[in-house]
Amino acid sequence: MGEAPALFIDDVQRSFSKVFDQKQNDFDTAVVVGHKTYVIGGTGEPTSSGVRIFNKLTGEWVIPTILGTKPESLKGFSCVLLNEDRILIIKKNSKSNESVWFLEVDTQFIRDQKNKFETEVVAWSKGVIGNAEQPIVISGPSGVGKGTLINMLMKEFPMMFGFSVSHTTRAPREKEQNGVHYHFTKHNVMEEDIKSGKFLEFAAVHGNLYGTSIEAVDVVADAGKRCILDIDVQGARSVRASSLEAIFVFVCPPSFEELEKRLRARGTETEEQIQKRLRNAKTELEQGQSSGLFDHILVNDDIKACYEQLKNILGISENIDAAPITANKVFDLPVDLSLSKLDEKILINCGTAEQNVVLDLSSMKGGAPARTRGLDMYGFDQ
Repeated sequence: MGEAPALFIDDVQRSFSKVFDQKQNDFDTAVVVGHKTYVIGGTGEPTSSGVRIFNKLTGEWVIPTILGTKPESLKGFSCVLLNEDRILIIKKNSKSNESVWFLEVDTQFIRDQKNKFETEVVAWSKGVIGNAEQPIVISGPSGVGKGTLINMLMKEFPMMFGFSVSHTTRAPREKEQNGVHYHFTKHNVMEEDIKSGKFLEFAAVHGNLYGTSIEAVDVVADAGKRCILDIDVQGARSVRASSLEAIFVFVCPPSFEELEKRLRARGTETEEQIQKRLRNAKTELEQGQSSGLFDHILVNDDIKACYEQLKNILGISENIDAAPITANKVFDLPVDLSLSKLDEKILINCGTAEQNVVLDLSSMKGGAPARTRGLDMYGFDQ
């Protein structure tokens, strides 16, 4: 049995303004969730976050910690509460692929962050029409051949796979370009972003921070490609503990002696460097093969055979269509729209427009601090 149509936001805003003696600008909207009222502001809001919370039990206003990437502008929008844990926001006068946003207020991620920050927390998540292929985490000790395997994938399927660009606080080297080789950032900025949950994994190396941000992985998926993360076991463990749904592959040598032979065959490192890599490799092999962290373990005894096994794991072959995921049709949403909810579908009433729009949430997955994917949006004649 379907739910009754949600209370339209204009009505909520009128009732809200009668209760609280605090002027709202033309674009403020109020949504009641239990004993809390969330006020979401447009431009010109009195706080840079654009979100305020009124606690009916204490009678106090709170400016919450804001996680995720907020919309650039919310000059006009309609919204509806979903499952008492997030607010769906549809931007008016916008393109369909930029119109859907979620403000999470009581999801598991938010509850975890509240315990961490010991304050009120909300998080933005951009809604994405369609699905993305699962990212691939590939780990293994230095010299095992994982770089060669990744290069073979990229060469055979250049339109299917992409790398996330890592962040670092070290200075750029000669010919390194920001946003291409790394996202170069300041130490205090990256520390704050790590604290805010924006990184899947990070590590301190020789006084500098390195890490993979959630946004960097999402950018690859937004381009219709499958993201490859080449990270160590420690980083893979951090990704496994995150909200990212990935396939985890560990590449190991046929023997430790063979790994040492390959490292020495490079002829590019000192004995001290080789011994350090071997010590690290021993630890990684122990953790990678015994922790249950990885979904698949590949033994690289023969690179061609190992590559075929990797392709089988990823469900690809030479005959597969290697084109990136086709973009969904983009259409305009009008200035005049309102929302109503029925089960897992949102009806976007487009006023005088010839078509109304349905947003189907039945396959929704993901969420803050990353994108919310699996949405479907389509129009139908009135």
